[in-house]
Amino acid sequence: MSAKKVFVSGCFDLLHSGHIAFLTEAASYGDLYVCIGSDKTVGDLKGRYPVTNQQERKYMIDALKCVHECRISRGSGLLDFVAELEEIRPEIFVVNEDGHTLAKENLCRSKGIEYIVLRRVPHENLPVRSTTQLRTNSIIPFRIDIAGGWLDQPYVSKYYPGPVLTISIEPTVEFNNRSGMASSSRNRAIELWKTAIPGGNPEQLAKVLFSYENPPGTEVVSGSQDSIGIIFPGLNKLNFKSGDYWPASIDSILDEDVLQWLEDKIYLLTLGPRVGNYNVLADTDINEENARALADAADNCWEAIRSKDLKAFGKYFTDSFNAQVKMFPKMVDNEIIALIDQYKNQCAGYKLSGSGGGGYLILISEQDIPNTLRIKIRRRDY
Repeated sequence: MSAKKVFVSGCFDLLHSGHIAFLTEAASYGDLYVCIGSDKTVGDLKGRYPVTNQQERKYMIDALKCVHECRISRGSGLLDFVAELEEIRPEIFVVNEDGHTLAKENLCRSKGIEYIVLRRVPHENLPVRSTTQLRTNSIIPFRIDIAGGWLDQPYVSKYYPGPVLTISIEPTVEFNNRSGMASSSRNRAIELWKTAIPGGNPEQLAKVLFSYENPPGTEVVSGSQDSIGIIFPGLNKLNFKSGDYWPASIDSILDEDVLQWLEDKIYLLTLGPRVGNYNVLADTDINEENARALADAADNCWEAIRSKDLKAFGKYFTDSFNAQVKMFPKMVDNEIIALIDQYKNQCAGYKLSGSGGGGYLILISEQDIPNTLRIKIRRRDY
C-alpha cells in the first residue's frame, strides 16, 4: 500500500533546527509535500519580505531527505496554498501550534483531510528556535493588553479616564506582526537596543521608547501602554488621567503566585495578522458612557486578578472587550463574532489581542483549550 500524502505550508525563512524537527515529524505520517509562501505573500502577511528568496527557500526544502516535494504557493493570504492542495490531494494536513488557524482546520474538514496540530518541540538537546529569534537574536518582550486598552489615548480618556492593564511576555514563539501585541513598538525597541532591554529605571526606558516611536509630528501616536508593557515586567496597571498620553502612576504585580495563576489561565488562538487596509478608527462611538464602562471593567479586572478569582476575571476581561467594541465597532466583523460564538461557552472570558482585524483571540480558562498557544510572563529578571 502506498504511503499517505502529507501536506504542510509555511514561510520557512532562515531554515533552522525547529523547521527540521517539524518537517521530520510531519514526514513520519507519510510522503511530505511542502508549500512555501511566495516572497510577495510573506511580505503582505508579515509586513516584511523574507531574508531568503522563494527560489532559495524551495531549493533548501527540496534538498531535505524527509521532503518528497516542495512547491511555491501560487495564491495569496493565509490560505495561499489552496490550488496546490487541490492538485496534490493529501490525506493529512500538519501544522505547528503557532501555525494553526480555524480557517485551515475548516478547509481541511470541508475536503475530508485529516488535520493534525503538532507541539513545537526541539530535537533532543537542541535549543528552541524560531525565525524571529534568528532574525533579531532578541529577548525583548511583547506585551498583551489585558483590560482598558484605548484609555491610553487622550481622545478616549478625555471622556472618562481609567486604567489600562498590560503584561510583558517573553518571545517564546514567533508571534505574528500586526497582531495587537505591540510588535511595532518591539521593532523600535530592537532598533534602539538590539537584543535586550538595557539596565536602568524602567519608566525612563519606557519614555525613551515611547518618544523614539512617536517623534514630533507623528499623526497617529502609539499608546504608551505599548512601550510600558514591553519594558515593565509582570502585570502593570497604568492609571491615566483625562487627556494624558502618559499615566499618572503605575502599579505593578510581580508576585510569583499571582503571575503563575494568570499565566496558567491565558490561551491564545491564532487568527493571523491584520490586513493592510484595515481601519479600526472608522465609525467610532466614543463617549463618556462607553469610556466609563471600559474604565470600570479594567478596575474590576485588576481586583479579580489580585484575588485570583477566575469567574470574576473572565467576566471583567470580557466586559473590557465589549466596552472597546462599543467605541470601536470595526474591531470585530461577522467572522470574528462567529469564532467567538464557537468558543465562548468553553471559557470564562475572551477578547482580541489588540484593536482587532487579526492577531489572536485570547481565551481565559481553567481547563486546557486544544490547539492554542501558551504564554510566559516576563518576571523581574531574565
